[in-house]
Formats: sequence, structure tokens, C-alpha cells
Amino acid sequence: MIKLLAFVPSLLVLGAAMFLQEAGNTPETQPFKVPPELVGKTNPVKPTPEGMAHAAKMWTYDCAICHGATGDGNGELAHDMKPAPKDYRDPASLKGLSDGELFYIIQKGKDQMPAEGDRAKPDDIWNMVSLVRSFAKK
Repeated sequence: MIKLLAFVPSLLVLGAAMFLQEAGNTPETQPFKVPPELVGKTNPVKPTPEGMAHAAKMWTYDCAICHGATGDGNGELAHDMKPAPKDYRDPASLKGLSDGELFYIIQKGKDQMPAEGDRAKPDDIWNMVSLVRSFAKK
């Protein structure tokens, strides 16, 4: 029993060290890394009126509050965000981002942006990529 009592503080110290190490390894502190198979990937889903309408509906529910209804980056919550959302109407805001990278950002989230995750099917996310790209074409 005494050996067990002497062992408990060691376990507590080890557990605390593991917790602190894990706490410092949050998504916010990890570098954002898109999987290699998505870097440079082109959108495999051809936009259809139905797909774009569904993406626009998703945008209204999930994205416009920060990114603005037209993708201008001036949603209701945008003024409190650091960094502020980009203005997707400006083609330069997406320069250097492949469709695959946009897909990953929408699916997994980035910085303050929450992930769509499993709530959206891959085709829905690809349609969202097309919608985001369409803001700069207007």
C-alpha cells in the first residue's frame, strides 16, 4: 500500500505534464496544413443550378454571418474578427488557393472559422467552392 501511495504523486505529475503538452497543441497553435492530395486539386464537381442553389442556401445559414451575403467579408460578426474575413469579390483574395485548398478550409475550418465537417457532403462542399469563386466573377 505504501508503494502505491508513493506512486500516486508520480502519476499526477505525469498526467499534468501530458495535459499541458496537449493543451499547448491546440488547432489554433498548430500550423495549418492542407493534405498534399488536395493542394492544386481542381473542383471535380461541375456546377449545376441545383447545386449552386443549395450552396447559396448553405452560405446563407452558415457563412454569411461572417463573410457577408455577397462574400464581401462584412457579415454581422466580421467587425469582431481578427483577422477579418476576406472580400471574396476581389479575385486577389483567392489567388494562390486551389479548389482543393478551399475545399479543405470549408470542411475542416481555419482560424476562427468553424468546420463544416460531416454536416455537408463532399459534393455540397465542392459546390460551395464554386459559389465562393463566383463572388469574384460578378
